[in-house]
Amino acid sequence: MTKKYYGYYNSPIGILEIITSEDGIISAMFVEETKENAEDTEILREAIKQFDEYFKGTRKDFDIKCEVEGTEFQKRAWKALTQIPYGETRSYKEQAIQIGNEKATRAVGNANSKNLISIIIPCHRVIGANKSLTGYAGGLNRKQWLLEHEGATQVASGKL
Repeated sequence: MTKKYYGYYNSPIGILEIITSEDGIISAMFVEETKENAEDTEILREAIKQFDEYFKGTRKDFDIKCEVEGTEFQKRAWKALTQIPYGETRSYKEQAIQIGNEKATRAVGNANSKNLISIIIPCHRVIGANKSLTGYAGGLNRKQWLLEHEGATQVASGKL
């Protein structure tokens, strides 16, 4: 069994709980409160450093190893997320086309909802076909903030 290490980053939009192994990030999700943090690792320190740089606006791309577990379809969907450039958005349909299955729009949305490594695997960059904000485990207010932070302008929510 893989030993897990927990760390926290107090971002402008809430607490990010970062869970790592000794080799990579397992999870980065928003939580309401922190747990006791007894140990950490180099990878955890590096993850917190990179999140800090992202939120300060000095980092656009993450270069830290992630350990994702999921079906082959989910992994393809998540890989497609990492190819959406900073400050840009894609629709669920565009993401489905990118992974080679135009009719898999709902399945792509479902795979995105299972993404445990928010921001690094940027599911916040996927929006509805009508350019509306839709679906984000961290909440639509955070999705809105992240897109504004990145300078995305393709959203028709009336706020960007």
